[in-house]
Amino acid sequence: MFQGSHSINLDAKGRMAIPAKYRDTLAAACGGRIVMTAHTQDRCVLVYPEVEWQTILPKIEALPTFNKAALRAQRLLIGYACPLELDGNGRVLVPPTLRDYAGLEKKLMLVGLGKKFELWSEEAWLASVADLDTDEALPEEMMSLSL
Repeated sequence: MFQGSHSINLDAKGRMAIPAKYRDTLAAACGGRIVMTAHTQDRCVLVYPEVEWQTILPKIEALPTFNKAALRAQRLLIGYACPLELDGNGRVLVPPTLRDYAGLEKKLMLVGLGKKFELWSEEAWLASVADLDTDEALPEEMMSLSL
């Protein structure tokens, strides 16, 4: 399970290092193989262990293509998907197309969300967190939670 926010850097070659605490987990779960793709609602990158991606890919492919929103989601999720492998130092090259999509430069935030990560530019992450005052209603499933 991936959780927490981690400030990391993108090097001059476009590589980022996965925090050491997650490297062993990724090595055990998927041999260090991951899939990066575009988020469908925010300008960030989704990072899945390869085995997790393989379980959701058929669900994405099964979306109805005559629905514009579903087709857009397919185009983003499948169209930007890049299978990658961590090197011996736990680094991975973030593809230029995804760096452009999410506006990733030197300072990044890697945010654990259970079975996946989100990769944000630090600036966009801080703006997103600061923008929690929204008029959007909470989903009904959250109304029964007690935190």
